[in-house]
Amino acid sequence: MKKTIHTYKTWIILGTALAIIIVGSLVIEKLGFFSETYDNNSANIEKGFLESLVGNKKEVLEIDKNEYDRRMLLLANNPVRSLATSSTSTLPVKYLWPADGVVYPNVGAILPFNRIIAYYGNFYSKQMGVLGEYPEDEMLAKLNTERAKWERADPETPTIPAIHYIAITAQQGPGPNGTYILRMPEDQIQNAIRIADKVEGIAFLDMQIGLSNLKTELPLLEKYLALPNVHLGLDPEFAMRKGHLPGKMIGTFDAVDINYAIDTLARLVNENNLPPKVLVIHRFTTSMMTNYQNIKSVPEVQVVIHMDGWGAPSLKFGTYRIVVTPEPVEFAGFKIFYKNDLKQPPNRLVTPEELLDLRPRPIYIQYQ
Repeated sequence: MKKTIHTYKTWIILGTALAIIIVGSLVIEKLGFFSETYDNNSANIEKGFLESLVGNKKEVLEIDKNEYDRRMLLLANNPVRSLATSSTSTLPVKYLWPADGVVYPNVGAILPFNRIIAYYGNFYSKQMGVLGEYPEDEMLAKLNTERAKWERADPETPTIPAIHYIAITAQQGPGPNGTYILRMPEDQIQNAIRIADKVEGIAFLDMQIGLSNLKTELPLLEKYLALPNVHLGLDPEFAMRKGHLPGKMIGTFDAVDINYAIDTLARLVNENNLPPKVLVIHRFTTSMMTNYQNIKSVPEVQVVIHMDGWGAPSLKFGTYRIVVTPEPVEFAGFKIFYKNDLKQPPNRLVTPEELLDLRPRPIYIQYQ
């Protein structure tokens, strides 16, 4: 009798163990470890099951990398890539653009999927650009006219309107802090953002830091840059790192300064769950930006080197080939002056078609 009871208990234990193994196997198979069929449908179901186990964590999205690469090659505007004609080499021809080492941006990146068409200036001044020269509705009508020109010239690239507002302006006098700058009041900055919202566009806050520095001035703009549609512009012309007065000498930014701005923008993007920021850096001399090769590439920030010299078309194109083309960073920009560009023969503005022939093609266009 004892033997029978012992055998019975043994069978119960074995049966229970077998049941545990079977149930465990089903659970493991449910999690996909032993599944060999694992088609798309079951993958999605299991993915949802797994996500429910970790608190419905949101799926990480990515940009269309193939489309990004295709558009970057179009912007590079290189001739057909072919093998070197030298009989001693079969290596592909090396092109400067697209720039090496550029990382893919986060989801929501504006560039290169769109072209930014910006109006520049300050509401207090009719001399500093078109923003202060015309009433708001007239100014926006002109901006839309320029957008239409670009969309006709390059119908494959949508345009985004931008209000590029000088939030910190260099001054001839030292001011209360001896830094030769004037910080715009909050209502003026908010007005620039309001106008950008009105046309479903974006705003840039531009900095002319005089004898101050980015570590002092940039934090004052962070509350605006933490908004999803507000971006940043840096003007090295008025960054007087060597102590000269604004307007007496052309200033400069080094990669160290630019990287500080990039780090700040990247932090704001991550802290506020924002799409990538665009950083525009003005340039019309080689000395305005030094050590370009050390400028960071991060998924949170898209960097534009913007040629903003004025003059006849041939002069502007020559400057572009000197300060933009040989030192690739990420994207290129080009400024058009409604008045100053007309002062030299042939006394006309450059056209979108002409700018699309440049290497690289500018993806940020600014009108002053």
